[in-house]
Amino acid sequence: MKKLLKKLVSADSTAQKGELAAANVISDEFRRAGLDCRIDKWSKTRANLVAQAGSPGRKAILFACHLDVVPPGQAKWKTPPFSAVEKNGRIYGRGAADMKGAISAAVTAVCRVVKSGVKLKGRLIFSALAGEETDSCGAGKFTARLKVPKKTGVIVTEPTDFQVVTAHRGLLWLQITTKGKAAHGSTPHLGINAINSMRLLLNELDSFKIKSKTHKLLGQCSMSINTIEGGRAINVVPDQCSISLDIRTLPKQNHRQIIKDFEKVLAGLKRKNPKFDAEVSLIRDVAVLETDNKCEFVRDFCSAVGIDETKAVGFTTDGPYFAALDLPVVIFGPGKPELCHKPNEYIEINDLEKAVEYYKKIILNFLT
Repeated sequence: MKKLLKKLVSADSTAQKGELAAANVISDEFRRAGLDCRIDKWSKTRANLVAQAGSPGRKAILFACHLDVVPPGQAKWKTPPFSAVEKNGRIYGRGAADMKGAISAAVTAVCRVVKSGVKLKGRLIFSALAGEETDSCGAGKFTARLKVPKKTGVIVTEPTDFQVVTAHRGLLWLQITTKGKAAHGSTPHLGINAINSMRLLLNELDSFKIKSKTHKLLGQCSMSINTIEGGRAINVVPDQCSISLDIRTLPKQNHRQIIKDFEKVLAGLKRKNPKFDAEVSLIRDVAVLETDNKCEFVRDFCSAVGIDETKAVGFTTDGPYFAALDLPVVIFGPGKPELCHKPNEYIEINDLEKAVEYYKKIILNFLT
């Protein structure tokens, strides 16, 4: 299993490189175990992987993983981010926690169950998908064609430090672009400075609140302005400036209405200043996840792993794509979520072994 994880970490699967190399590593592992495995490839380097075992029946267990990782970032790492360094009982590298450690554990658990010869009374499905960190393109492709028995439970193997998670906030990424008129830097009065227009908007957003009520599990809706870009040269009045907003939403919040509320803000600024011109566009839209804690799948899952309490988290997963098919979704995996997307990401080797045993127990509990 450690060898598999090291190969996966070394297979750089950032958006720039794509997921195909990582998918091939998993495919080789499954084929050695005699499992049926398929890679869905597009755009040369993008890929989903699906493997299946067991037999057709009235129920199924589906592991939903993602192959992609975020870039290592600009901060200096203590170890090379794609070298998978083993040290002090840990494996360091980009994706070790999010979520190639969990992938390695789930693949190992599936292979061990299959090699044991136990007869599965239903379908065991393993999926490793593209683009979760950017646009969930893999989950969209996979779920659009997914046909499973009615009694199917989905396990999203995000790092939860072995907490059973059944709810998370939705995600709404927006871009707002202010438009101006270019002019020579020595004659700014002949242009309209899009950065100045953006300053007006940013001042307005200081006091702007998205309408929402606090949720008992998920807390409050949040908004963060996380990127800004504008201007092409120091001697040119900029004709465009853009910001991106990361909004995390709650049940009953309407994403379309949120967009309309931003459009009202822009219209108000336009009324105050006729030269102000801006538009809002959608980058990404993911629904809230809220699995019924009292449903049969969640009860049986908690019983299998010996954990009574479920949790809610603030981050977003591919889970809502499966929930949209009326499938119960649980998020459960090894790794500390606070290590995700940070330099010197790692996973404890003991946690990998623990995850294998948990995943084996879940498979056998539901399918034997």
